[in-house]
Amino acid sequence: MPALPTLPLPLPRRPSDSRRRGRLLLFLIVLVSAAAALAYLSCPSSALTPPRPAVRADADCCRGTQGLELWGPAVKWGSNHRLPSAAACCASCKAMCPHAEDGACRCNSWVFCGDERRCKDRLGECWLKKQKDVMAPAVIASGEDVMWTSGLVFAKGEGIVALETSLGTLHIQLLPGCAPRSVDYFIELLGLHNCAGCRFYRAEGRGNVWDAEGNHDKNAAFGPPYALLQGTLEVDGVPFKGITREACPEVKRGSIAWVGSGPEFLISLANHEEWKDAYTVFGHVLPEDMAIAEEMALLPASTDVWSNVTVKVLRDPVYFKVKRSCHASSV
Repeated sequence: MPALPTLPLPLPRRPSDSRRRGRLLLFLIVLVSAAAALAYLSCPSSALTPPRPAVRADADCCRGTQGLELWGPAVKWGSNHRLPSAAACCASCKAMCPHAEDGACRCNSWVFCGDERRCKDRLGECWLKKQKDVMAPAVIASGEDVMWTSGLVFAKGEGIVALETSLGTLHIQLLPGCAPRSVDYFIELLGLHNCAGCRFYRAEGRGNVWDAEGNHDKNAAFGPPYALLQGTLEVDGVPFKGITREACPEVKRGSIAWVGSGPEFLISLANHEEWKDAYTVFGHVLPEDMAIAEEMALLPASTDVWSNVTVKVLRDPVYFKVKRSCHASSV
């Protein structure tokens, strides 16, 4: 297959976006800590439902967050379990989810020490742990002075957040192995119980460029339209800290990714292999909800030009709430 041409990326930021910094600051850390227990109660315990096999959407990704030490009961002690890298430690945890005997995830979080200077005789320790609630994990320490790297592993039906709109709910499967810092941000959002200002403001259908499965017509241009929804995940009054670049797999139909370092993001309605590895993909819309995204792309919109890119801006933005979901994924 011939190499795809290098194309200008059709995701400029909104010219009018001032990021709404500097308004009343919320006590973010206090709210997140106080809401951790409530977050657990907002969704029925996984113990009440049959165990499900692990989601493999991020099977090729095994990343963690440096400077983070997760707490919780150990299912395998790091003092007797040493591995060469954080990725190997992550893979060791994934191998225990599902467990062959009962189908449950025996391990849903891992902690690794890979800094030779600071770890010393603990170098290579890989602790495999079981969080009571993987969407409100127990954290004992975080920051640049923490020598540990930690990550999460979601079983099927876990790690799903709901974007509730007036048109219906988009269920998003988060990918902790590909984008752990992005997942951390969503855990913070859930703790706030607030996403005031979160909205979609741009929506473009597939037109005659891509078919219903998201495949590109080889005789067509790559847009406009660009087959995407674009919006923001910044909460009014809460300064957004940019998300550093994480894994950038190919953007597929249903992929959800940051525009730059956020808080603006996109949901793709097509397979955009022409974008190569330009965007951090942190999740995907469950297939059964893509009809809602397609419906949004048909809403009344006006044409505008941002940084020489022709876009369609919704006449009325679609606001949404971010909530924890107990939705059982079908993928």
